Amino acid sequence: MTTFPQAVAPTAGTGSDQAEPGIDVLNALRDYRASETAMRRRTRSSTGMGETDFLALRYLLEAQRDGLEVSPKALAARLGISSASTTSLIDRLARTGHVRRKPHPRDRRALVLEASAEPDCEARRTMSDTHQRMMDVVQTLPSEEAAVVVEFLVRMREAVDEIDADQPG
Repeated sequence: MTTFPQAVAPTAGTGSDQAEPGIDVLNALRDYRASETAMRRRTRSSTGMGETDFLALRYLLEAQRDGLEVSPKALAARLGISSASTTSLIDRLARTGHVRRKPHPRDRRALVLEASAEPDCEARRTMSDTHQRMMDVVQTLPSEEAAVVVEFLVRMREAVDEIDADQPG
């Protein structure tokens, strides 16, 4: 496990060397994000997948778990990429056996995507192991604490989403 040095700011206006609890929370969140980024980099390296490929496969696995159908258009929207890039991505993932195109169950003109059922898929195994490790930690939280963490993360996401949201491009 990689650890990162903590940046600590003194409490404003008190002259105290004690860090504000908010600074500790932000530092812990930054450390988590850095560790997650490093883990994703290691996973991409071990599986030979690019970032977008990895994110697409993770999204398709999550959708399958939740019983949702994913169209190429939905995948493009989720990843924020063009339809041409999506076609290349799907072609690449299909060629490597990570993704299959299937006829849409209700619209024969459309396609849905699904992650390969191949249990030996290195990327799938790595994602599953990572998910299980994270679930093991999350399941130790009492429900009241989990609710506080969820509310905090939702509010943090909203705060970040609002940055430059009204700016074009």
